[in-house]
Formats: sequence, C-alpha cells, structure tokens
Amino acid sequence: MTPFATAREAMVLNQIARRGIADPALLAAFRAVPREDFVAPEFAADAYGDYPLPIAAGQTISQPYIVALMIDAAGISGADRVLEVGAGSGYAAAVLGHVAASVVAIERHAELAAVARERIARLGLANVTIVEGDGTLGWPDAAPFDAILAAAGAARVPLPLLDQLRPGGRLVIPLGAPGAVQQLVKLTRNSDGRIACEELCPVRFVPLVGAA
Repeated sequence: MTPFATAREAMVLNQIARRGIADPALLAAFRAVPREDFVAPEFAADAYGDYPLPIAAGQTISQPYIVALMIDAAGISGADRVLEVGAGSGYAAAVLGHVAASVVAIERHAELAAVARERIARLGLANVTIVEGDGTLGWPDAAPFDAILAAAGAARVPLPLLDQLRPGGRLVIPLGAPGAVQQLVKLTRNSDGRIACEELCPVRFVPLVGAA
C-alpha cells in the first residue's frame, strides 16, 4: 500500500467512520477518491489531515469529515440527482460521483472550474459535470434535484435552490454571517411544499457569493 493509500484508509477510519458515519457506499467513495490529486502539490503531504486546506482563488477544500457529514445528512443514494454549489477543486463532486446517479457541480471561479473539470475527467467520472456559474441561482437546466449541497456559507437560503428541490429533496447548507461561526442545516421539501429544517452542527465556510 502506498503512503497516500495508507493515509486515505486512516482518514476513512479515524476521521469519518469513528465519528458515526457508517454508510458503506459513502465510506467506499472516500476510499476511492485520491484527495492528494485535489490539492496543490505543496499541500499533498497534508491531503488527509483533519482540517481544510487552501486552494486557488482564495478558496478552501473542506475538512474530509465535513464533506462526509454533508453527504450523509443529505441521504444521497445511487438513484439521486445531486447539485453541488461551490465545486472548488472538485473533491466533493468526485466523492459524490461514487454515490449518486448524476452530479452537477457549479463553481464561479473559472480557474477552479477548469481544474476541477480536468481532475474529474482524469478519474473517469462520466456522471459528474463541472459547470461555471452563479451557484446561488442553481442549475435550472438539470433541475429538479434530489439533493443540493452548498459548500459556502449564506446569510439566508437562496430561494432558487429551494425551488430546484423535488418533493422530498434535501438541501444541506451553512447559514450565518460571513466570517462568523455558521450553523450547518438540512432543509427538506415535504410533499405539501413546506420546508422542514434540522440543525446539524456549527461550521465555518467561505461566504456564498452570487445574485441570490
């Protein structure tokens, strides 16, 4: 086993499984995606640390556990169509590609979108599409979605994201003021159209930027 493979297995066991995430498909997805490929070469040695890392355009790649927590909270299965807002370097989209039927990941920074697209193609994840655009507006061309995950914090929930959830769909998003501790929440669209809210845990994400 290579050093990266050993570190990846330790990450899955110590950072994710031991914190209560037990979905075998999700754990297998984290074992399948080489996180070192989604950070700058100078941070490769830290790729499996229990913390976020800087990437281009002043953004970050989230702590592995938080990525796992968001996917697990959204209850994503193999039949689901998923939207990710804030693709960053493409790591979460790659993990999602192993557990969902299809994934659209939006990134507003052109340089990040291009690099993420290249990484996803290199891994052969044909069910993952990286697009450049305003994530607060969602991606109407592929809506409705079974699940939406936002990898940036918002002061309020962008209404286009709620509108693009199918009945029973789940939105996981950090809510709170920019620069402050935020609350990660799960919003579920019930069959009657009402939205149920569940608070998950305190988090700190970069701000969600966009028209909505």
